[in-house]
Amino acid sequence: MSAIKFGTDGWRAIIAQDYTVENVTRVAEATAKWLLNNNANPSVVVGYDCRFGGKMFAETVAKVFAYNNIKVFLSTDFVSTPMTSLGVMHHKATLGVIITASHNPGSYNGYKLKGSYGGPLLAESVKEIEDIIEDHSTIDTVLIDLKPFVSKKLIQYTDLETLYCKKVERKFDLALIRKSGIALGYDSMYGAGQNVIRRLFPNATLLHCVNNPSFGGTAPEPIERNLSEFESLIKKSKKIDFGLATDGDADRIGLYNGKGQFVDSHNIILLLIHYMVTYKKMKGKVCVAFSVTEKVKAMCEHYNLPLEVVKVGFKYICGVMLAEDVLIGAEESGGMAIKGHVPERDGIWIGLTLLEFMAKTGKSLDELVKEVTRITGKFTYKRVDMHITEQRKQEILKNCRDRKYTSFGKFKVVRVDDLDGFKFFFNDSEWMMIRASGTEPVLRVYAEASSDANADAILAATAKVVGK
Repeated sequence: MSAIKFGTDGWRAIIAQDYTVENVTRVAEATAKWLLNNNANPSVVVGYDCRFGGKMFAETVAKVFAYNNIKVFLSTDFVSTPMTSLGVMHHKATLGVIITASHNPGSYNGYKLKGSYGGPLLAESVKEIEDIIEDHSTIDTVLIDLKPFVSKKLIQYTDLETLYCKKVERKFDLALIRKSGIALGYDSMYGAGQNVIRRLFPNATLLHCVNNPSFGGTAPEPIERNLSEFESLIKKSKKIDFGLATDGDADRIGLYNGKGQFVDSHNIILLLIHYMVTYKKMKGKVCVAFSVTEKVKAMCEHYNLPLEVVKVGFKYICGVMLAEDVLIGAEESGGMAIKGHVPERDGIWIGLTLLEFMAKTGKSLDELVKEVTRITGKFTYKRVDMHITEQRKQEILKNCRDRKYTSFGKFKVVRVDDLDGFKFFFNDSEWMMIRASGTEPVLRVYAEASSDANADAILAATAKVVGK
């Protein structure tokens, strides 16, 4: 059997190729063994998203745990990752498992692990589970019947979506948002968040809020190039003030203003800090991934907030959130968590926070962005993926490690940070970053500059230098 490796956030593989009942059983057996080795009376919350075979794979996992006499709280239907994480805390479970491949194409499925605290299981624990995955499963879950475990209450069904909606109703001023007249548009990208907005805001304009395990042929990642239908809908309707999109498991956010213009994750992070400090009078550390805009530093200096930059991967942010008083933890990819909720990325929760910001101030998204820009100054952030050979990728990374690159065209390197990838600074506010994909022959190249023209020039110069 093939070796199973966990990546930045869980194990993911192509369905029917490596993602099979047999391999899911292998991972679940290792998880069960780890739980029993580390806990006297463990319990697990198991959820699944809208992907092909989600329910079947979730039941496979539940059978393995119940067979090992581990209590299981099994979702009654598809749910988002943050709903599963919240369920772990609600049921006081030892662990959470969500069957999802997040924003990957529909041909993939995956297996994410959540700690008892309602966030990603920390890296060292994930590695311990990975290390004890056997070459073959020891039980045939196809031959095991779920019903006896349900009768014995070893498997108990739980409505995680209703649990989530009840928390939303407690934590947000939904009446104010509904009365504000803000017209909400929502694109679930055929993902697991599709029912929540329908339940909370019956008048919202919905897109792709039906079951489609192939996600319409587009990877359910809420980035601008994947949201053209949503952008077109907003522009044509001329009635939507706030366009929210979430990914396959609804833990990442995409955002549009009323003009159908994309608002990137960096501006969202800055908006959240501004709202929570200025309007909600909250304090705490800001923790961001290495690829996030440098403007976060300016915002933290303005509000006298501590800042910590960590490696890419929300598990690193979660570790800080568990140890310290964190106001916001955020990634460039659109995954964000804020104080007062689970230490977990949650696209819907972040969207509702911004909706509440608009409702309380009576201001448009554009007006709020302008408030932030007055503090930080204007900036442009862009990213491209360079598809190259694995050999060339390794050559470029070696050149980065050896500090061979001292300039990119007219842009002279003044310093390099290498926390997670290589960030080449040209001045205090303009930089370019090279970071390799861990699974593909791809280099991710990021650029931040004072203008669109400069960002494009940096990317073009980088392509010319590393493309040699």
